[in-house]
Amino acid sequence: MPKGYIIGHITVNDPEGYKEYVEKDTPILLGLGGRFIVRGGQSETPEGATGLRHVIIEFPSYQAALAAYNDPEYQKVADIRRRTATSTIIVVEGAA
Repeated sequence: MPKGYIIGHITVNDPEGYKEYVEKDTPILLGLGGRFIVRGGQSETPEGATGLRHVIIEFPSYQAALAAYNDPEYQKVADIRRRTATSTIIVVEGAA
């Protein structure tokens, strides 16, 4: 079964407020089976436009990734991200 991924392209507008999001989202997503593959770090965008920060979280399946994103506890915390950053979040199925 292919794995699932949550991919975020994020530009943080309020670094202090965003720290709260990171502190609270991490245990929730780990508890839902996620594993952070990419979380910030150096990046370059040779084509197109995107956020300044990139996050990739791996899950056992696409369904697990989608369920984690839609989890009510995570969605409460996601409101912090929405207030402190501009983001595009993608849920995608990995290659078989």
